Amino acid sequence: MAEAVRSLERAFDLLEHLADAGGEMALSELTEVSGLPMPTIYRLMRTLVNKGYVRQEPSKRYALGPRLVRLGEGAGRLLGTWARPVLARLVDEAGETANMAVLEGDEAVYVAQVPSKHSMRMFTEVGRRVQPHCTGVGKALLSQLPDERVREILARTGMEAHTPNTVTDADALLTELERIREQGYALDDEEQEIGVRCVAVPLRGAPALTALSVSGPSGRMTRDAVSNVVPIMRDAAERFTRELGPSA
Repeated sequence: MAEAVRSLERAFDLLEHLADAGGEMALSELTEVSGLPMPTIYRLMRTLVNKGYVRQEPSKRYALGPRLVRLGEGAGRLLGTWARPVLARLVDEAGETANMAVLEGDEAVYVAQVPSKHSMRMFTEVGRRVQPHCTGVGKALLSQLPDERVREILARTGMEAHTPNTVTDADALLTELERIREQGYALDDEEQEIGVRCVAVPLRGAPALTALSVSGPSGRMTRDAVSNVVPIMRDAAERFTRELGPSA
């Protein structure tokens, strides 16, 4: 029994190493980062390949498999359920609508929302999918990926101009993502919809790529308001990460 548990732990560790590396690694790279003997890694990876959680490319490199997609989507939905109390507190403190989104495939998907108490407020349906390049949560999600992965996503989705403010150049967006990593938050300055401003923070340490956002009419979500909201959002993100516990 102890050996079975140890093998299970090692298999999960290997999946996490793959995820940390962008989803693909060679056997020799897995050996180096895990410290496990190559025959052990080979045996575990063959089991994961047979179950569909890992696939082996023609180059012989190992990549995360398609069966993980269903698990990841289910976990993302659960995150939304767990986040509602945190989002409710965020609405009370920030005064505007609070959202949570995760990255599924190439899109940002809203998994939870608590609306503000204002009669004029922002509303996004839970389950709605949006392109990441023109939304606050999307940019906060992309900022957690290497630039190479971001370029691959943008090449597949395109960079449609939803408003005159939408960033439609990949290099310009990558420059903005670097700034987001440094300052710790992303801004949608009427890039998805005229009259709407949104600020978002990445939820680092969550089991899936996740971001929190606060959105409202640009007349209320002024630059000064954004400056005041960012520390509140960072506290909310840290609080939620703590509530997820050590498994996050």
